[in-house]
Amino acid sequence: MYTPKLFRNDNTEEIKEFIQQNSFGILVSQHSGRIVATHIPFEFSANRSKLIAHVSRANPQWQDFNENTEVLIIFAGPHTYISSSWYTIPAVPTWNYIAAHVYGNIRTIEGEELYQSLVGLLNRYEKNADNAVTEEKLTRESIEKQMQGVVGFEVDITKIEASFKLSQNRDDQSHSNIIHNLEKQTDNNAQHIAQVMKESRCPLH
Repeated sequence: MYTPKLFRNDNTEEIKEFIQQNSFGILVSQHSGRIVATHIPFEFSANRSKLIAHVSRANPQWQDFNENTEVLIIFAGPHTYISSSWYTIPAVPTWNYIAAHVYGNIRTIEGEELYQSLVGLLNRYEKNADNAVTEEKLTRESIEKQMQGVVGFEVDITKIEASFKLSQNRDDQSHSNIIHNLEKQTDNNAQHIAQVMKESRCPLH
């Protein structure tokens, strides 16, 4: 991912926390000589060195998965338009955003590994539902039946790149103007970017 040095985030733990909060990613790989992509939720392994997920067995993308297959997973966070009218010095408009690219080698999982990965997803995303369907409410037999229709996999992370483009290249007054104008908007993305900009700003001198 092309990222100017000023926007690059090299804090691995901060990036992983971002991924945890924005875990619906895009799995990119090659199948039959073509680039293919699937939108799916991911979970970290216990030590956060791997990403775990599954795809439908009907999805041909998995057919080229093996331990020597390198894949790319893209995670996108908040993003918003930045008007150049908010700058103190005339310049072109831009777009602020947070995104991470994860590279790694992929291998399929099955049996107990797949079962535990499905249960992990279930427990994480059902916990806030009014009538949560947790592992305790489903029989192992019913979960194993659903396993027949999916292919589980894990990605051993080899490299992480992240761009936190938050107007770091703007003077303090422009930076403040951008936050002020974003906070006036009702769009959740604009509000989120404004908040992150306030939390991460190191004044330019």
